[in-house]
Parts: sequence; C-alpha cells; structure tokens
Amino acid sequence: MPPGFNLPFVLSVAGAFLTSAVVASVYVWPLLRTMPRYDALRLLAAFHAFRFLGMNFMIAGFVSSELSADFASEVGWGDLIAATLALISMAALSWRWSIAVPIVWIFNIWGTLDLLNAYYVGATKIQNPGLFGAGIYIPALYVPLLLVSHVLVFMILLRPGSEEQTP
Repeated sequence: MPPGFNLPFVLSVAGAFLTSAVVASVYVWPLLRTMPRYDALRLLAAFHAFRFLGMNFMIAGFVSSELSADFASEVGWGDLIAATLALISMAALSWRWSIAVPIVWIFNIWGTLDLLNAYYVGATKIQNPGLFGAGIYIPALYVPLLLVSHVLVFMILLRPGSEEQTP
C-alpha cells in the first residue's frame, strides 16, 4: 500500500458511499420520482443548506492545529458557497422563479465539484485523516450522503419529461 494509506478510513468512506447509494435507491428515489419536480429538488437542496458545517474545518480544536490552513479554508468557504446556493435554490423553487432550474444546475454543479475537489485535495495533501479531529465524520459520512444526493438532483434535472408537475 502507498505510504500514508489509511485502510480503516478508506473502508469507512467506501461503506458510507455504498450505504448511502443503497438507501437512496431503495427508499429515497422511489419517493422523489413521484413528487413534483420543484418539490423534489427543494427537498434535496434543503439537505445541502447545512453545508455551512464545513466552516468548522477552520476552527482549531474542531480539527487539529496541524491541518493545513489552506485546505481548511478551501473546504470551509467552498461549503459555505454551496450552502448559500442551496438556500437560493430553495427560495427560487419555492417562489417559482423563472430561473429556478438554472439556479439548481449552478448549485448542483458547484456543490458536486466542491466535494470532489475536497476529496482529491484531502487524499493527495492530507496524509493523516486524524488531523480532521472531530470533523472526521464530515468526509467519512456526510460527504458520501451529499454526493449521492447530488446524483439524485442530476437524475431529476435530466429526467425526460420532467417539466414542472403541478400537485
């Protein structure tokens, strides 16, 4: 194995991805696909509105003081932007703005790329996941849930005949 490879952490993340995907396919997707499009998208965006939690990576004590400040800042601000875009998406969908769907596309693309970038930078620059301290649950549990929900948003956005359904 490569130096710095942390098998328990990798297995934890993989298990969270697998479980998130199974739960989404068995329980969440069947419900979402029966909902009006805007309602389903708003529900998924609401889950992402909590991404402000990533700001905690910039708090010494929550994470190790040895964690790269650049990494922490990139993760924290990226998540805050994603949370803000999720809240704007929720408003646009609730108030049926004509640009609601393009706003959701922006939120979903940003949010997905932000999470993938954080995983990439974390995997290539952070040799010890223990530096995440109390924040270890974010990449090990919360990020897999968020990425699976981003996939669900893409599925709704790309679904044929997915014009706004009225209740």
